[in-house]
Amino acid sequence: MSFITDKQTLEDLNLLGKFKSQSVFSLFNHVKTAGGERLLEQMFLHPLSNPADINDRTAIFRYYQAQALVFPFSKEEFQLAENYLDGGGAGNYIGAVAGILQKKVMSSLVRDVRFGELYAGLQATIGLLQKLTAFSALLKPGNAEAEALKALLSDNRLKAVIQAKGPRLAEVISYDYLLRTKMRPQMERMLQTVHKMDVYIAVSDVARAGYYCYPQALEADQQKAEIRDLRHPALAKAIPNSLSLNREGNLLFLTGANMAGKSTFMKSFGMAVYLAHMGFPVAAAQMEFSVRDGLYTSINVPDNLQMGYSHFYAEVQRVKTVAEAVSRGERLIVIFDELFKGTNVKDAYDATLAVSAAFGAYGTCLFIISTHIIEVGEALRETGSRVLFRYLPTVMDGAVPRYTYQLAEGITEDRQGMLIVQNEGILELLS
Repeated sequence: MSFITDKQTLEDLNLLGKFKSQSVFSLFNHVKTAGGERLLEQMFLHPLSNPADINDRTAIFRYYQAQALVFPFSKEEFQLAENYLDGGGAGNYIGAVAGILQKKVMSSLVRDVRFGELYAGLQATIGLLQKLTAFSALLKPGNAEAEALKALLSDNRLKAVIQAKGPRLAEVISYDYLLRTKMRPQMERMLQTVHKMDVYIAVSDVARAGYYCYPQALEADQQKAEIRDLRHPALAKAIPNSLSLNREGNLLFLTGANMAGKSTFMKSFGMAVYLAHMGFPVAAAQMEFSVRDGLYTSINVPDNLQMGYSHFYAEVQRVKTVAEAVSRGERLIVIFDELFKGTNVKDAYDATLAVSAAFGAYGTCLFIISTHIIEVGEALRETGSRVLFRYLPTVMDGAVPRYTYQLAEGITEDRQGMLIVQNEGILELLS
């Protein structure tokens, strides 16, 4: 079963997008090959839902991080070799001889560039094989793909190619036929392995530089998501926070003033959950989680003018989508930021209380719900449900609010909205 999410969640958490500012994908996208970038995109589009698969991928990243390897090719030189190998060779040796001789003759008669391009591609491929041989010697035992690469490079048919320097015409014909026809399947596997290594090295480098941890995936029935010193991966000086959701406390009710950091914390948690299901490192000191069927967020729900949806109705439809998934028995992590902020305070209070209490009763799911309506928290306490209460404090420096961005236990009583309006001098401007 594949991991469930949707466009709204991907956008809320800024997960995808090669060119999007501070997207999670762009934070990891330091690959050197086009194939590596495609593989990275596929990993982002298809998180895993089996704990063994997740932990296996995590182990691969750990393997590469422990060796601190440097990818041995530039983007340009690898692309040249890859284009050459992808070009395909002749079906038989006679065809290879005839085709290359024709290119060679035409290059002399009419300045045809095809032989020069073929020769440059072959030279780049020889360089690729030579560098891969040196690189593979650095790989320690413990990774199946690394061992497979070593076995491929030790093939006796490649010995002369790897040792070649400035091949003559007869060698060009022989090597071209070997690489692009006889050993084409092996060369394809080699390129695929290099793409994977490109991703493994790039991702493990990010983990090392950012002091990320590798989450431990558990079976779904353990029902937990515990994370220590969680940070937002795009913030250089992010304040760490810890959280533990489990059977005894499966719903976090989060309060705090505007700008106190609620949305940032919730996004950080959502990013960590998504990356953990990819088997990727996360910006935290430690993480342990039971695999989920999917992740839904409701942080930046837009209205829909084409369908005639107001902001409030769009919120209601979003909650309905999640409720349908929860009621089907799917094991989810759900994050709602400021439920029903598009309606009046009375309706928002009633709806937030009712929905929070109803969701919390589904012990197979884990929830984070934030609101400015702190009275909801007091009412939830009386239900005796499995709700954790945390808030992000505001500290007053005279009339100026300061935010700690550090989770505290309980429900906030901070109400600085009017104070901020006054500090900005809006009323004075209008007087």
